[in-house]
Amino acid sequence: GGRAPRLLVHDAGHGAEMISLAARYGRGLPGDVIPLTVDALAGFGHAEMLAALAAGFVGVDILLSPRTEHDPIARERALAAAMSAGVRGEDRLRLLDLADPDALSDTLYGARPEPLAVAASLPMGNRRQVARLSARALGATDPVALPAGAPYGVVIVNTDTCTLCLSCTSLCPSGAILANEDKPQLRFQEDACLQCGICATVCPENAITLEPRFDPREAALGQTILHEEEPFCCIECGAAFGVRSTVEKIMEKLAGKHPMFMETGAGRLIQMCDNCRINAQYHSQNNPFATNERPRVRSTDDYLSKRRDH
Repeated sequence: GGRAPRLLVHDAGHGAEMISLAARYGRGLPGDVIPLTVDALAGFGHAEMLAALAAGFVGVDILLSPRTEHDPIARERALAAAMSAGVRGEDRLRLLDLADPDALSDTLYGARPEPLAVAASLPMGNRRQVARLSARALGATDPVALPAGAPYGVVIVNTDTCTLCLSCTSLCPSGAILANEDKPQLRFQEDACLQCGICATVCPENAITLEPRFDPREAALGQTILHEEEPFCCIECGAAFGVRSTVEKIMEKLAGKHPMFMETGAGRLIQMCDNCRINAQYHSQNNPFATNERPRVRSTDDYLSKRRDH
């Protein structure tokens, strides 16, 4: 009827055969249902479900196939439903596990979703951008909690135990956790976080936890500061090279107590940057890098004087 269309996603095998049998021997599909054939049902994820609703479909039905693994599709559907809670996405996104063409027709002719009050939009970009734009078009304005394992969320850092070692920044595959080259600082961009958990795994202090959620606000596209501390400056050259709290903690535990730092001069090495520490060690007494005195270079006069002596 040209109003409130519904989308029926199916594969080219089981789904197409079900629709053909329903049309030949039964009532077929309702006039407001538009079938869409896809090569793999698992490829129709939460971004595509949200995009369909944002494009003007009032509901999306996915006709499962006996050969398709259902769990991944169910997870994508739960994720899309959570991100479209403002339009009751739980009721508008359905998984149909049917093997009878008449049952398919009866289900589609049965209860129908109410028309959407939001203006249709055309999201563009990669899948994450499509999902974000579609959710915003469907009225998402505030952060919403997502199921465990969702690819959206935030990283929470325990500032009491974090030492700003920056191990997490070096292994983050999406660049969501970033370091500041000018001072000890840990930054985070929520839109780029995949919730893969690598940062929490590599953290030596177990200071990182993950929270699955979706934030449709523009703030998720920018960077926020998770943790920062005052830098420690080298006592020789004044260059900042570490975290003040960490250096002071090391000095408290080692300087004057550890056998290698019993002497005052050796304890000062902890408070120096890499360059100054090497210079101080090279010019110190009992230098571990020192070698025997280099022999004097022999000249022509040395060889000639030796001949004259003979």
